Amino acid sequence: MYIVNLNYIKEVSEVEKHLEEHIKFLEKYYEMGKFICSGRKNPRTGGVILLNVESLSEVESIILEDPFNANEIAEYKITEFFPTKYTRTHLKLN
Repeated sequence: MYIVNLNYIKEVSEVEKHLEEHIKFLEKYYEMGKFICSGRKNPRTGGVILLNVESLSEVESIILEDPFNANEIAEYKITEFFPTKYTRTHLKLN
């Protein structure tokens, strides 16, 4: 499992210009069962995506498709973690 931490490197006005495309990107991976949850930070300095994928290379490949990446809107920090405790009704693990 991976956490992707996005930090905006452009103004929120630039973020807004690409938000609709970013949402379509998110939906694609929710439909594929790769994304567990996502959302923006408060204050609005970026966002977080929780992924259930097989490898770091898969995460990196997915990020390449994000319009925020393609348009240099955000920087990405990837953290792998291994859930040891969770509520089964809310989380399905591979």
